Amino acid sequence: VSVNMKRIPPHPLNSSWKLKSDIFYNLNPNFICFLFSIFIGILSTLGNGYVIFMSSKRKKKLRPAEIMTVNLAVCDLGISVVGKPFSIISFFSHRWVFGWMGCRWYGWAGFFFGCGSLITMTAVSLDRYLKICHLSYGTWLKRHHAFICLAVIWGYATFWATVPFAGVGSYAPEPFGTSCTLDWWLAQASVAGQAFILSILFFCLLFPTAVIVFSYVKIILKVKSSTKEVAHYDTRIQNSNILEMKLTKVAMLICAGFLIAWIPYAVVSVWSAFGQPDSVPIQFSVVPTLLAKSAAMYNPIIYQVIDCKFSCCRSGGMKKSSSQKSRSTKSHSSLNLISWF
Repeated sequence: VSVNMKRIPPHPLNSSWKLKSDIFYNLNPNFICFLFSIFIGILSTLGNGYVIFMSSKRKKKLRPAEIMTVNLAVCDLGISVVGKPFSIISFFSHRWVFGWMGCRWYGWAGFFFGCGSLITMTAVSLDRYLKICHLSYGTWLKRHHAFICLAVIWGYATFWATVPFAGVGSYAPEPFGTSCTLDWWLAQASVAGQAFILSILFFCLLFPTAVIVFSYVKIILKVKSSTKEVAHYDTRIQNSNILEMKLTKVAMLICAGFLIAWIPYAVVSVWSAFGQPDSVPIQFSVVPTLLAKSAAMYNPIIYQVIDCKFSCCRSGGMKKSSSQKSRSTKSHSSLNLISWF
Protein backbone atom coordinates (compact mmCIF):
# COMPACT_ATOMS: atom_id res chain seq x y z
CA VAL A 1 0.00 0.00 0.00
CA SER A 2 1.55 3.28 -1.04
CA VAL A 3 1.54 6.23 1.30
CA ASN A 4 1.34 9.79 0.05
CA MET A 5 4.16 11.46 1.97
CA LYS A 6 2.88 14.93 1.04
CA ARG A 7 -0.19 14.43 3.20
CA ILE A 8 1.97 14.01 6.31
CA PRO A 9 2.88 17.39 7.86
CA PRO A 10 6.65 17.91 7.93
CA HIS A 11 8.28 17.42 11.29
CA PRO A 12 11.99 17.74 12.10
CA LEU A 13 12.43 14.46 13.92
CA ASN A 14 15.64 12.46 14.01
CA SER A 15 16.99 10.45 11.09
CA SER A 16 15.49 7.14 12.22
CA TRP A 17 12.03 8.65 11.87
CA LYS A 18 12.67 10.10 8.46
CA LEU A 19 13.05 6.57 7.11
CA LYS A 20 9.47 5.75 8.09
CA SER A 21 6.41 6.69 6.06
CA ASP A 22 4.24 6.85 9.19
CA ILE A 23 5.76 9.02 11.92
CA PHE A 24 3.10 7.85 14.37
CA TYR A 25 4.21 4.23 14.18
CA ASN A 26 6.42 2.75 16.88
CA LEU A 27 8.12 -0.63 16.53
CA ASN A 28 9.45 -0.65 20.10
CA PRO A 29 7.76 -2.95 22.62
CA ASN A 30 5.25 -0.96 24.65
CA PHE A 31 3.67 -3.56 26.91
CA ILE A 32 5.50 -2.34 30.02
CA CYS A 33 4.62 1.27 29.20
CA PHE A 34 1.03 0.16 28.63
CA LEU A 35 0.79 -1.47 32.07
CA PHE A 36 2.61 1.39 33.78
CA SER A 37 0.25 3.95 32.22
CA ILE A 38 -2.78 1.98 33.40
CA PHE A 39 -1.30 1.77 36.90
CA ILE A 40 -0.62 5.51 37.03
CA GLY A 41 -3.99 6.37 35.54
CA ILE A 42 -6.00 4.30 38.01
CA LEU A 43 -4.13 5.45 41.12
CA SER A 44 -4.11 9.07 40.02
CA THR A 45 -7.81 9.11 39.18
CA LEU A 46 -8.84 7.41 42.41
CA GLY A 47 -6.45 9.40 44.60
CA ASN A 48 -7.17 12.84 43.22
CA GLY A 49 -10.85 12.06 42.90
CA TYR A 50 -10.88 11.15 46.59
CA VAL A 51 -9.15 14.42 47.52
CA ILE A 52 -11.68 16.45 45.53
CA PHE A 53 -14.64 14.47 46.90
CA MET A 54 -13.59 14.82 50.53
CA SER A 55 -12.87 18.52 50.05
CA SER A 56 -16.29 19.09 48.48
CA LYS A 57 -17.91 17.95 51.72
CA ARG A 58 -16.45 20.94 53.52
CA LYS A 59 -16.10 23.35 50.62
CA LYS A 60 -17.47 26.28 52.61
CA LYS A 61 -14.86 25.76 55.32
CA LEU A 62 -11.83 25.39 53.08
CA ARG A 63 -9.07 27.83 53.85
CA PRO A 64 -7.27 29.67 51.00
CA ALA A 65 -4.32 27.28 50.80
CA GLU A 66 -6.64 24.26 51.00
CA ILE A 67 -8.49 25.68 48.00
CA MET A 68 -5.17 25.80 46.16
CA THR A 69 -4.52 22.19 47.13
CA VAL A 70 -7.86 21.16 45.65
CA ASN A 71 -6.94 23.02 42.47
CA LEU A 72 -3.72 21.01 42.31
CA ALA A 73 -5.76 17.82 42.60
CA VAL A 74 -8.01 19.05 39.77
CA CYS A 75 -4.95 19.57 37.55
CA ASP A 76 -3.61 16.11 38.37
CA LEU A 77 -7.03 14.55 37.75
CA GLY A 78 -7.26 16.37 34.42
CA ILE A 79 -3.92 14.93 33.31
CA SER A 80 -5.16 11.43 34.14
CA VAL A 81 -8.70 11.62 32.80
CA VAL A 82 -8.01 13.63 29.65
CA GLY A 83 -4.59 12.30 28.73
CA LYS A 84 -4.13 8.78 30.05
CA PRO A 85 -6.77 7.04 27.87
CA PHE A 86 -5.05 8.38 24.74
CA SER A 87 -1.59 7.20 25.75
CA ILE A 88 -2.81 3.83 27.06
CA ILE A 89 -4.57 2.99 23.80
CA SER A 90 -1.59 4.20 21.78
CA PHE A 91 0.90 2.15 23.80
CA PHE A 92 -1.31 -0.90 23.27
CA SER A 93 -1.54 -0.20 19.53
CA HIS A 94 2.20 0.56 19.13
CA ARG A 95 1.34 3.87 17.47
CA TRP A 96 -0.60 7.07 17.93
CA VAL A 97 -4.07 6.20 16.64
CA PHE A 98 -5.90 9.51 17.02
CA GLY A 99 -4.45 11.46 14.09
CA TRP A 100 -3.16 15.01 14.01
CA MET A 101 -6.23 16.59 15.61
CA GLY A 102 -6.02 14.13 18.49
CA CYS A 103 -2.29 14.79 18.73
CA ARG A 104 -2.83 18.53 19.05
CA TRP A 105 -5.61 18.03 21.60
CA TYR A 106 -3.51 15.65 23.69
CA GLY A 107 -0.52 17.99 23.56
CA TRP A 108 -2.63 20.99 24.53
CA ALA A 109 -4.35 19.20 27.42
CA GLY A 110 -1.10 17.81 28.80
CA PHE A 111 0.62 21.18 28.66
CA PHE A 112 -2.45 23.00 30.02
CA PHE A 113 -2.87 20.84 33.11
CA GLY A 114 0.87 20.44 33.63
CA CYS A 115 1.44 24.19 33.51
CA GLY A 116 -1.58 24.75 35.76
CA SER A 117 -0.16 22.29 38.27
CA LEU A 118 3.27 23.95 38.38
CA ILE A 119 1.84 27.48 38.66
CA THR A 120 -0.48 26.32 41.44
CA MET A 121 2.51 24.97 43.35
CA THR A 122 4.29 28.25 42.72
CA ALA A 123 1.37 30.20 44.16
CA VAL A 124 1.18 27.90 47.18
CA SER A 125 4.92 28.17 47.87
CA LEU A 126 4.76 31.96 47.61
CA ASP A 127 1.71 32.01 49.88
CA ARG A 128 3.49 29.88 52.48
CA TYR A 129 6.59 32.05 52.29
CA LEU A 130 4.60 35.23 52.92
CA LYS A 131 2.57 33.73 55.74
CA ILE A 132 5.46 32.03 57.50
CA CYS A 133 8.13 34.66 57.02
CA HIS A 134 5.76 37.65 57.14
CA LEU A 135 3.05 36.57 59.59
CA SER A 136 0.96 39.75 59.23
CA TYR A 137 0.16 38.65 55.68
CA GLY A 138 -2.20 35.98 56.96
CA THR A 139 -4.45 38.48 58.73
CA TRP A 140 -5.96 39.83 55.52
CA LEU A 141 -5.86 36.85 53.13
CA LYS A 142 -9.43 35.68 52.50
CA ARG A 143 -11.14 33.03 50.41
CA HIS A 144 -11.94 35.44 47.59
CA HIS A 145 -8.22 36.17 47.22
CA ALA A 146 -7.65 32.46 46.63
CA PHE A 147 -10.33 32.36 43.92
CA ILE A 148 -8.79 35.39 42.23
CA CYS A 149 -5.47 33.55 42.30
CA LEU A 150 -7.12 30.49 40.72
CA ALA A 151 -8.48 32.65 37.90
CA VAL A 152 -4.97 33.98 37.25
CA ILE A 153 -3.53 30.45 37.30
CA TRP A 154 -6.04 29.06 34.80
CA GLY A 155 -5.68 32.13 32.60
CA TYR A 156 -1.90 31.78 32.64
CA ALA A 157 -2.05 28.09 31.74
CA THR A 158 -4.65 28.70 29.02
CA PHE A 159 -2.55 31.42 27.42
CA TRP A 160 0.68 29.43 27.18
CA ALA A 161 -1.07 26.20 26.15
CA THR A 162 -3.01 27.98 23.39
CA VAL A 163 -0.15 30.08 21.99
CA PRO A 164 0.99 27.23 19.65
CA PHE A 165 -2.40 27.34 17.91
CA ALA A 166 -1.75 30.97 16.97
CA GLY A 167 1.03 29.89 14.63
CA VAL A 168 3.86 30.70 17.02
CA GLY A 169 4.54 27.04 17.82
CA SER A 170 2.83 23.68 17.43
CA TYR A 171 2.19 20.29 18.99
CA ALA A 172 3.73 17.19 17.44
CA PRO A 173 4.35 13.48 18.15
CA GLU A 174 7.19 12.56 20.47
CA PRO A 175 10.06 10.40 19.13
CA PHE A 176 8.61 7.16 20.52
CA GLY A 177 5.41 7.72 18.55
CA THR A 178 2.71 7.05 21.17
CA SER A 179 2.39 10.51 22.70
CA CYS A 180 2.35 14.15 21.66
CA THR A 181 3.86 17.28 23.17
CA LEU A 182 5.16 20.73 22.28
CA ASP A 183 7.16 20.75 19.08
CA TRP A 184 10.54 21.30 20.73
CA TRP A 185 12.28 20.72 17.39
CA LEU A 186 11.08 24.10 16.13
CA ALA A 187 14.05 25.64 17.93
CA GLN A 188 16.30 24.07 15.28
CA ALA A 189 14.13 25.26 12.41
CA SER A 190 14.01 29.05 12.85
CA VAL A 191 14.82 32.00 15.10
CA ALA A 192 11.10 32.41 15.82
CA GLY A 193 11.01 28.79 16.96
CA GLN A 194 13.93 29.39 19.29
CA ALA A 195 12.22 32.46 20.77
CA PHE A 196 9.04 30.46 21.36
CA ILE A 197 10.82 27.56 23.06
CA LEU A 198 12.92 29.90 25.23
CA SER A 199 9.77 31.76 26.29
CA ILE A 200 8.08 28.51 27.25
CA LEU A 201 11.13 27.37 29.22
CA PHE A 202 11.40 30.64 31.14
CA PHE A 203 7.74 31.40 31.93
CA CYS A 204 6.54 27.81 32.37
CA LEU A 205 9.56 26.19 34.04
CA LEU A 206 12.54 28.30 35.12
CA PHE A 207 10.71 31.25 36.68
CA PRO A 208 8.13 29.14 38.62
CA THR A 209 10.89 26.80 39.79
CA ALA A 210 13.00 29.74 40.99
CA VAL A 211 10.05 31.09 43.02
CA ILE A 212 9.44 27.67 44.58
CA VAL A 213 13.09 27.17 45.53
CA PHE A 214 13.39 30.70 46.93
CA SER A 215 10.20 30.33 48.99
CA TYR A 216 11.14 27.04 50.62
CA VAL A 217 14.72 28.09 51.30
CA LYS A 218 13.38 31.10 53.19
CA ILE A 219 10.90 28.87 55.03
CA ILE A 220 13.67 26.50 56.12
CA LEU A 221 15.72 29.42 57.45
CA LYS A 222 12.67 30.78 59.29
CA VAL A 223 11.87 27.42 60.86
CA LYS A 224 15.46 27.03 62.05
CA SER A 225 15.46 30.46 63.66
CA SER A 226 12.09 29.74 65.29
CA THR A 227 13.49 26.53 66.75
CA LYS A 228 16.18 28.51 68.53
CA GLU A 229 13.60 30.95 69.90
CA VAL A 230 11.59 28.25 71.67
CA ALA A 231 14.46 25.99 72.72
CA HIS A 232 14.14 27.08 76.36
CA TYR A 233 10.50 25.99 76.69
CA ASP A 234 9.37 22.65 78.11
CA THR A 235 9.53 19.31 76.32
CA ARG A 236 5.94 19.34 75.08
CA ILE A 237 6.38 22.65 73.28
CA GLN A 238 9.73 21.55 71.85
CA ASN A 239 8.13 18.35 70.54
CA SER A 240 5.38 20.41 68.95
CA ASN A 241 7.95 22.57 67.23
CA ILE A 242 9.83 19.50 65.96
CA LEU A 243 6.55 18.14 64.59
CA GLU A 244 5.93 21.35 62.70
CA MET A 245 9.43 21.26 61.24
CA LYS A 246 8.72 17.75 59.96
CA LEU A 247 5.39 19.02 58.64
CA THR A 248 7.19 21.67 56.62
CA LYS A 249 9.46 19.04 55.07
CA VAL A 250 6.49 16.86 54.14
CA ALA A 251 4.76 19.84 52.53
CA MET A 252 7.85 20.49 50.44
CA LEU A 253 7.65 16.95 49.07
CA ILE A 254 4.76 18.00 46.87
CA CYS A 255 6.84 20.55 44.99
CA ALA A 256 10.05 18.53 45.18
CA GLY A 257 8.32 15.43 43.81
CA PHE A 258 6.82 17.41 40.96
CA LEU A 259 10.14 18.96 40.00
CA ILE A 260 12.01 15.67 40.26
CA ALA A 261 9.41 14.08 37.98
CA TRP A 262 9.42 16.82 35.37
CA ILE A 263 13.04 18.01 35.27
CA PRO A 264 14.33 14.89 33.38
CA TYR A 265 11.61 15.46 30.79
CA ALA A 266 12.58 19.14 30.55
CA VAL A 267 16.25 18.23 30.09
CA VAL A 268 15.47 15.80 27.26
CA SER A 269 13.17 18.37 25.66
CA VAL A 270 15.80 21.12 25.85
CA TRP A 271 18.38 18.75 24.38
CA SER A 272 15.98 17.96 21.55
CA ALA A 273 15.47 21.68 20.96
CA PHE A 274 19.03 22.95 21.15
CA GLY A 275 21.25 19.85 21.16
CA GLN A 276 21.40 16.71 19.08
CA PRO A 277 18.07 14.83 19.15
CA ASP A 278 19.60 11.83 17.36
CA SER A 279 21.85 11.18 20.36
CA VAL A 280 18.86 10.28 22.57
CA PRO A 281 17.78 6.67 21.86
CA ILE A 282 14.07 6.43 21.13
CA GLN A 283 13.73 3.55 23.61
CA PHE A 284 14.95 5.80 26.44
CA SER A 285 13.09 8.95 25.45
CA VAL A 286 9.84 7.44 26.75
CA VAL A 287 11.18 7.12 30.31
CA PRO A 288 11.19 10.85 31.18
CA THR A 289 7.66 11.17 29.79
CA LEU A 290 6.32 8.35 31.96
CA LEU A 291 8.16 9.74 34.99
CA ALA A 292 6.70 13.21 34.43
CA LYS A 293 3.14 11.92 34.18
CA SER A 294 3.59 9.88 37.38
CA ALA A 295 3.64 13.11 39.43
CA ALA A 296 -0.15 13.09 39.38
CA MET A 297 -0.14 9.69 41.10
CA TYR A 298 1.81 10.32 44.30
CA ASN A 299 0.49 13.78 45.22
CA PRO A 300 -2.65 12.30 46.86
CA ILE A 301 -0.39 10.05 48.95
CA ILE A 302 1.48 13.10 50.19
CA TYR A 303 -1.84 14.80 50.98
CA GLN A 304 -2.79 11.92 53.25
CA VAL A 305 0.55 12.08 55.07
CA ILE A 306 0.07 15.81 55.60
CA ASP A 307 -3.50 15.31 56.86
CA CYS A 308 -2.22 12.75 59.34
CA LYS A 309 0.46 15.17 60.53
CA PHE A 310 -2.12 17.92 60.88
CA SER A 311 -4.40 15.69 62.95
CA CYS A 312 -1.55 14.87 65.33
CA CYS A 313 -0.53 18.51 65.55
CA ARG A 314 -4.06 19.71 66.26
CA SER A 315 -4.65 16.98 68.83
CA GLY A 316 -1.48 17.98 70.63
CA GLY A 317 -2.50 21.62 70.53
CA MET A 318 -5.82 20.94 72.27
CA LYS A 319 -4.02 19.41 75.24
CA LYS A 320 -1.98 22.50 76.04
CA SER A 321 -2.51 23.94 79.49
CA SER A 322 -3.91 27.41 80.01
CA SER A 323 -0.51 28.67 81.13
CA GLN A 324 1.03 27.58 77.84
CA LYS A 325 -1.76 29.29 75.90
CA SER A 326 -0.94 32.60 77.57
CA ARG A 327 2.57 32.87 76.15
CA SER A 328 3.47 35.78 73.94
CA THR A 329 1.99 36.12 70.46
CA LYS A 330 5.43 35.99 68.89
CA SER A 331 6.26 32.64 70.42
CA HIS A 332 2.82 31.30 69.54
CA SER A 333 3.31 32.35 65.94
CA SER A 334 6.72 30.67 65.87
CA LEU A 335 5.19 27.42 67.06
CA ASN A 336 2.43 27.52 64.45
CA LEU A 337 4.34 28.35 61.31
CA ILE A 338 2.34 25.94 59.22
CA SER A 339 -1.09 26.58 60.74
CA TRP A 340 -2.18 28.71 57.81
CA PHE A 341 -2.42 25.88 55.28
